[in-house]
Amino acid sequence: MNSRAPDFDTRDVTSVRKAVRSGAYVGYTAGFAPDRVQANICILPRSHAEDFLLYCQRNPQPCPLIARSDVGDPCLPTLGEDIDIRTDVPRYHVFRDGQLAEEVTDISRLWQNDLVTFALGCSFSFEYALVEAGIALRYLERGEVAGVYETTVDTMPAGDFRAKLVVTMRPFAAREAIRAIQITSRFPNVHGAPVHIGDPGLIGVDLSKRYREVGSGEVLPHEIPLFWACGLTPQLATANAKPPLCITHAPSSMLITDLRNAGLASF
Repeated sequence: MNSRAPDFDTRDVTSVRKAVRSGAYVGYTAGFAPDRVQANICILPRSHAEDFLLYCQRNPQPCPLIARSDVGDPCLPTLGEDIDIRTDVPRYHVFRDGQLAEEVTDISRLWQNDLVTFALGCSFSFEYALVEAGIALRYLERGEVAGVYETTVDTMPAGDFRAKLVVTMRPFAAREAIRAIQITSRFPNVHGAPVHIGDPGLIGVDLSKRYREVGSGEVLPHEIPLFWACGLTPQLATANAKPPLCITHAPSSMLITDLRNAGLASF
């Protein structure tokens, strides 16, 4: 899903967040403010927050936690001075009792004083590192995102939170695949190294059946598919936990923070 061509500076974090906050942009954020960290978002009532935190701690690759708000506070000061989680995500998915109830572009009317926001690292950050290293990502050049798939691999449950692992797939020629593994291994806070390489069937994936039809599943004959843990995994876990209310980002429409990707590199 993409909105019309942006009429603002997509490389500037302030311009992007201003456009999102005003409702002028409601599409994918891949490639936007490319030097800044983008975040998956999960907002839950306080009653479910501790179990979700434990789920993240037990599954750090799909759920790399980079920030947690105070209860009832829509701000995330460690991610940016002016961030307001009620308005600064292009599209939100609203779940009630585990069921997707609606998609909205502003959650101000839904905000409650018991809500806790979790921000999780996103692979868009290591994509910037790949592009900087000269590795072409065809789907980005076409304005698309990496293909998303639900696997048959179990994550470790916590309380009522449990799910199969969701992954993103990116195809590379053999030499570039090795470099992609090396580069992404430096970014454990944004999913790190791939969780699987090669035959998708070994993790229960059919490349023609993408999760909610998100992203590109194209793999050329000379390429190897690489699979990374995906921040949509906790959305499935939350759906299974069935809290009375949960608000997440819509797939590939992320919160863009003030943090720099380079600051997340481990070595």
